Amino acid sequence: MSLIKSISGIRGTIGGRPGDGLSPLDIVKFTAAYASFIRRNTTRTSNVIVVGRDARLSGGMVNDIVVGTLCGMGFDVVNIGLASTPTTEIAVVAEKACGGIILTASHNPKQWNALKLLNEEGEFLNDAQGKEVLRIAEADEYEFATVDALGHVYYNETYNRRHIEQVLDLRLVDTDAIAKADFTVAVDAVNSVGGIVIPQLLRALGVKNIIELNCEATGKFAHTPEPIPENLTQIADLMKEGRADVGFVVDPDVDRLAIVMENGEMFVEEYTLVSIADYVLAHTPGSTVSNLSSSRALRDVTEAHGCSYTAAAVGEVNVTTKMKETGAVIGGEGNGGVIYPEAHYGRDALVGVALFLTLLAKSGKKVSELKAGYPAYMIAKNKMELTPDLDVDAILAAVKEEFKGEKITDIDGVKIDFPKSWVHLRKSNTEPIIRIYSEAATMDEANALADRIKAVIAKIIEK
Repeated sequence: MSLIKSISGIRGTIGGRPGDGLSPLDIVKFTAAYASFIRRNTTRTSNVIVVGRDARLSGGMVNDIVVGTLCGMGFDVVNIGLASTPTTEIAVVAEKACGGIILTASHNPKQWNALKLLNEEGEFLNDAQGKEVLRIAEADEYEFATVDALGHVYYNETYNRRHIEQVLDLRLVDTDAIAKADFTVAVDAVNSVGGIVIPQLLRALGVKNIIELNCEATGKFAHTPEPIPENLTQIADLMKEGRADVGFVVDPDVDRLAIVMENGEMFVEEYTLVSIADYVLAHTPGSTVSNLSSSRALRDVTEAHGCSYTAAAVGEVNVTTKMKETGAVIGGEGNGGVIYPEAHYGRDALVGVALFLTLLAKSGKKVSELKAGYPAYMIAKNKMELTPDLDVDAILAAVKEEFKGEKITDIDGVKIDFPKSWVHLRKSNTEPIIRIYSEAATMDEANALADRIKAVIAKIIEK
């Protein structure tokens, strides 16, 4: 059993003893702590918290406990039912709510679930806010409402439609161009809420030919839900048969978008943001932001448009904060997470699908031809296991000193930028490991760079 408490929310495996997994008692505890935090800090007068969930098997049970706890804390709940993470974020704003909770473990397997916590702007809590929720929970510093002050539940299942309408209204989404292109689009939604909203979106965009894979929102994931190549063999095989022009894959809560090319090869998640940023910048010049572990290709594309790029610490809230600081017109993360402020400040696969199809339609190219036009990089994701007694912060400081002649960024671990490559080292908050992300022109070069860093760390440990 696992229970992970972090600033971005509470996630764990269903079952087990309280404190070992995401048990009903843990759900009550952290929901009550969040409600207490919201009560003390909201500027809204609505007394409403929005709750949405993905389709995973435990969703109904977790939803009932969360909604009941919020009512027990004196909040009214707008329950929007099966809805994506970005849909729930939009609903918080539309309802002028005090906050929102999304019940999803994102790309984790079926035994996991989580409470993702939103502020009154429909955005994730920041570091200080998340830590305060955890402090309240550990101190049992919450108080339930009296019988006359209990909250009420209201059901509103219109937000999937409203989200789609919002996407259609975006200035850079061209439904006429998409309809005229007459694409055949394959979709793999891993049997979660994407199976509801992505086909509906495609039809609204003018796509008549849709091949639906795993689009029944049963929560019975047809494969490991993280949208990475090793999990996407079914849609890749379909694309190799020449049956579709493009394939879209989303994770269970539909905030990440992976694209499969017409030849069955992966477009690569990193290039979801790169391609969409290229399209946005061609029509709306401005700055861009991604996190330190994302591809350098976004920087290259941004600078090719005569605009400026900024890196943020890893984590959606850090990216959105930096986007607001710099006035970025597009940003996101290299895991297929597109953040388009004209829509809202959250990763949104629906926005990604609409903008990418517009780009594809207007380019007149195949997806593989689009990909060939972008800077070519490969990212390797490695890790180095350490013994629990080692001081990881001291090791990272020593690595920083070792490479002091290179460009160093230390806002989140240590990132070393070389002329044609980079490596980013981050410590895990839950286990004694250093995560090592490296990027170069080829995967062999990226892995060789990671091996070089591992050797440096090994020598530092020996000393």
